[in-house]
Amino acid sequence: VEPDLEKGLEMRKWVLSGILASEETYLSHLEALLLPMKPLKAAATTSQPVLTSQQIETIFFKVPELYEIHKEFYDGLFPRVQQWSHQQRVGDLFQKLASQLGVYRAFVDNYEVAMETAEKCCQANAQFAEISEVMGPQNLQQHWSAAHSSLLYLCFWCQDLLKHTPVSHPDHPLLQDALRISQNFLSSINEEITPRRQSMTVKKGEHRQLLKDSFMVELVEGARKLRHVFLFTDLFLCAKLKKQIGGKSQQYDCKWYIPLTDLSFQMVDESEAVPNIPLVPDEELDAMKIKISQIKNDIQREKRANKGSKVIERLKKKLSEQESLLLLMSPNMAFRVHNRNGKSYTFLISSDYERAEWRENIREQQKKCDFSLTSVELQMLTNSCVKLQTVHNIPLTINKEDDESPGLYGFLNVIVHSATGFKQSSNLYCTLEVDSFGYFVNKAKTRVYRDTTEPNWNEEFEIELEGSQTLRILCYEKCYNKTKLTKEDGESTDRIMGKGQIQLDPQVLQDKDWQRTVISMNGVEVKLSVKFTSREFSLKRMPSRKQTGVFGVKIAIVTKRERSKVPYIVRQCVEEIERRGMEEVGIYRVSGVATDIQALKAAFDVNNKDVSVMMSEMDVNAIAGTLKLYFRELPEPLFTDELYPNFAEGIALSDPVAKESCMLNLLLSLPEPNLVTFLFLLDHLKRVAERESVNKMSLHNLATVFGPTLLRPSEKDSKIPANPTQPITMTDSWSLEVMSQVQVLLYFLQLETIPTPDSKRQSILFSTEV
Repeated sequence: VEPDLEKGLEMRKWVLSGILASEETYLSHLEALLLPMKPLKAAATTSQPVLTSQQIETIFFKVPELYEIHKEFYDGLFPRVQQWSHQQRVGDLFQKLASQLGVYRAFVDNYEVAMETAEKCCQANAQFAEISEVMGPQNLQQHWSAAHSSLLYLCFWCQDLLKHTPVSHPDHPLLQDALRISQNFLSSINEEITPRRQSMTVKKGEHRQLLKDSFMVELVEGARKLRHVFLFTDLFLCAKLKKQIGGKSQQYDCKWYIPLTDLSFQMVDESEAVPNIPLVPDEELDAMKIKISQIKNDIQREKRANKGSKVIERLKKKLSEQESLLLLMSPNMAFRVHNRNGKSYTFLISSDYERAEWRENIREQQKKCDFSLTSVELQMLTNSCVKLQTVHNIPLTINKEDDESPGLYGFLNVIVHSATGFKQSSNLYCTLEVDSFGYFVNKAKTRVYRDTTEPNWNEEFEIELEGSQTLRILCYEKCYNKTKLTKEDGESTDRIMGKGQIQLDPQVLQDKDWQRTVISMNGVEVKLSVKFTSREFSLKRMPSRKQTGVFGVKIAIVTKRERSKVPYIVRQCVEEIERRGMEEVGIYRVSGVATDIQALKAAFDVNNKDVSVMMSEMDVNAIAGTLKLYFRELPEPLFTDELYPNFAEGIALSDPVAKESCMLNLLLSLPEPNLVTFLFLLDHLKRVAERESVNKMSLHNLATVFGPTLLRPSEKDSKIPANPTQPITMTDSWSLEVMSQVQVLLYFLQLETIPTPDSKRQSILFSTEV
């Protein structure tokens, strides 16, 4: 016999020894199941039965037969392995075992019912509960699972034996036959039976379970692809939903998987280039949001008009397409996983919270898992994903029920008070995220509290909500020494010390008062207060009753009093931001501390001479916040109530020449202080956007922040209902109005130059030097 063949035949013996050991375990499981059956049956005929004969029949259905089949198989195999020779035949035993799979069929079909009956009997009957406890710590359920999963083994055994059995060996055709029967049987069962959560065996006595799954965007050769990822107890699987053909049920295709034992977040090969993330311009994302709001608006209109469901179905389909596109295009934070051979996979996520959550869950699991997976198992696992998945839909509004809360629209004031529970002193700060349009955005960041275990930030932020349902808080340790931290995802990061979230419940937040709350996150507790003001209250411009001060006073009165072209407050804030805020990430988008803003407001209102000293010591985000507040509190918008409707119509014109002529004429019709102040601000915002690579504020981001602030009309001209029936949720026509305000400002920001008539040009040149 050739050495290779010799080795193969020797391997057969080892495989068979493994099978015998496995069978011994399985038989002991079945024996343990049968142990209480006899006394239970005997008791059933007495006047005090523990279980009825019917219940016993259901719970122990086919177990005695299974025991007989496996006992016969074991008793046949054991002596043959004992008297081993290369000529020894075992194929007939496997063929016979495979031919008796019909008993399994009955056992499997009854499995769910047996489990349910056993669980019910345990709850209802103390004696039976005791019996199932007595059967050792591995109670009934585990015995069942073991019996259930031994089914899989027959396939694997035949496969393993065939690997080491020469084609010429008399066992070969018999084993092939047994494999064919058992595989057909398995696939037929797979389609019909709903796998329980632990349907996949990992190793003796442990079960592969699904821990977490969600939709994610994977970056594949520069293109964004929607994937469904599954984290099991021992592997990370990336799948894609197959296109459904005809009436076939959902199915997944496995794209790749990494055993958790081989998965790392660090690059194996440092020289490997981090893939370039293709960013989608904000304008495109905004166009999608506008479309989404318009379609939602149409759906509401059709519902009110009681139109046929066909129209609504068609609109919902369009909505789903747009929302899927937005979710595919919006995330741009890399989450990378690497396998042992250095192959990397990149996902794009919209929030640091989710990225941290995935890493934590994976690391936690890595501490306690072993791994083995054959190709048959992989196929079965992928098939079972359809039944196991917990996240069935992409997180879109389309999937929400009509009566589900559409989220909150308005302003959320959050005070981040303090935190306790840190083990050692460090430099700590928090960020706040809220969801809108199905994904999370970072909205505010506290200052860094240096060298402490009990930071007292006591900072208040005002966060704008667009259909938000959740507020998240992340606590970070600021790492000043960049080299200390291992690089993950190709960037050095501050370390997340804890994270938590609260649901924003409209019912609870309705009553306008501050609500205190504590968020616990792995040992750390953060104290917060939140207060919500819905849109129609937060965005009212108040008619001017004040003559003194600058906030809430007409701009013409202020400039006349100051003998200036541009109000002093606007010039001061712009100057300070240009001095030290141009490289601040998220300048104008990230909220400043509310108490600082109020202090500056008061100082400007009483014309405090020390205002410039105050400003130089303040966080630059508070100065940006003060400037925004000034424009927001003007009794009439900078673009005036009278001209606002015309601007909204002008921006909607499709002919670019007509649009430019209309928009410029309207702009130049503004009263002089309004026009000069606007042009002064416009130049400043363009300079901010020139530093976009550092401060991450594009013209579009700036337009989003300032559009409503500069254009939103006073109450009488707004399309916002004065006393809406639902005080807390807003219609989508509102979103459309806001988006049109953003478009108007963006239009002027993108114009190369704004030609002005000579008379105005003189005064403008003069004014910017004021």
